[in-house]
Amino acid sequence: MNITTTLHSWDESVALFERRGLPEDSYENLYEEEYDVHAGDLSVEGLLDLDAADLEGTGYIVDGDLTVGGAILNIDDGCPALIVLGNLRAAAVHLEGDAKLLVRGDVRVEAFIGHMTEKLVMINGDLHARVTVLSSEFEPDLIGGTLHGPVIAPPYLAPDPQAPPVAPESVLVPEVLRAEGEDDHDELRHFDAPGVHGGRLLERIEAGLPVTLNGAEAAGR
Repeated sequence: MNITTTLHSWDESVALFERRGLPEDSYENLYEEEYDVHAGDLSVEGLLDLDAADLEGTGYIVDGDLTVGGAILNIDDGCPALIVLGNLRAAAVHLEGDAKLLVRGDVRVEAFIGHMTEKLVMINGDLHARVTVLSSEFEPDLIGGTLHGPVIAPPYLAPDPQAPPVAPESVLVPEVLRAEGEDDHDELRHFDAPGVHGGRLLERIEAGLPVTLNGAEAAGR
């Protein structure tokens, strides 16, 4: 993954945020360190694995729209931040650990998956997803617009407590469903989203395969 960037100091990064209209309450909890800035829109083929990123600074700032052909992944702790000053489009977003994702505009993905709690995730626009899966107390700190699409989450994370729960089998491909009695937490990755096998979900996303029934139909898989 070769992303052309220029190293910015924290003060230079804040000045850029202010010029682009990123609210202060979105970036005030970032590490006040140097960041790798890509000027303009950015397209990445395939997977954007933040855990494997080779940066000079603490994270990426994309000064424009970001389009990723595959998924955006953060699995390990200590991963770099990703700040997008435009819109974000990807096959999927899968966040764990201490993820830091800020988006000034909208997010469009097949699947948006969040697991664990040590994170900073703020979307100032809409989140459009064929499915959003939330687990282990993860929920975005902000969705400034509207969350579009079904949400699979334990009851304590339900975005609308009055809404009927979403049946995972009505949204997800069979390969990522958790069968009754499957309780191996190592393989499940300790997911508590009902009916979802966290390990198989991650494997399918890493392989670039659709995880929703609509996505599989559109891809002919």
